[in-house]
Amino acid sequence: MQKRLIRKLDLERLISQIAPNSAPKPNLEQYTIPVDVAATMLYIAAYSNDDIVGKTVLDLGCGTGRLALGAAFLGAKSVVGVDVDKAAVEVASKNSVRVGLKEVVQWVAADIDVVRGCFDTVLQNPPYGVQKRGADRRFLEKALEVGKVVYSFHKSMRKEKAFVKSLKASPNGVVSVAPAAFLKEFIERYGGRLKAVYALVMTVPHMFGFHTKAKHEFVVDLYVIEAQEKQIE
Repeated sequence: MQKRLIRKLDLERLISQIAPNSAPKPNLEQYTIPVDVAATMLYIAAYSNDDIVGKTVLDLGCGTGRLALGAAFLGAKSVVGVDVDKAAVEVASKNSVRVGLKEVVQWVAADIDVVRGCFDTVLQNPPYGVQKRGADRRFLEKALEVGKVVYSFHKSMRKEKAFVKSLKASPNGVVSVAPAAFLKEFIERYGGRLKAVYALVMTVPHMFGFHTKAKHEFVVDLYVIEAQEKQIE
């Protein structure tokens, strides 16, 4: 288990070694989480809230494993990565061997509905509901069912250029913001309590035929949620 503080730069170097999905599926909204965004989520979870080191961690919709392997690198007790895309999970498994974390992470190729049990921490970068409206709600519902604390990215409604500029200029590229009313209501309906919401800028490269720019920049909100108390099965 990793006890010492890991530098964020070292975490980013580790994440940068994790190969992305070579054949992402647009219907699943498989955007590889950028290195800096993944590291920010993990650093907040590990060192602001003590939700990674020595904890059981679940990565829902793990893709090729950036969040799962980042958590393992920071010192999670055990990590499970789940994704419906078998090819992505195979890449994740190879990535875990490449970065020397094979023994810490278990990979499951299946729909998130199969997940049972109780985890200390759930990490997820779910579909944002662009291709299928409400796709992120399934992930939130499952995360709140099986996790004690949930870290979940959701596309922000904030698009003002002045806000994006100020966000980029902030010391850590992170600003505390108010939650979206509909997400707050959904989270509370399923037994969650919001602890914090942080805005970050996410940049993704041209990936699909319908993309018109070399890269797309937008704001995402990181929701930190405390779930209702659970009994370990």
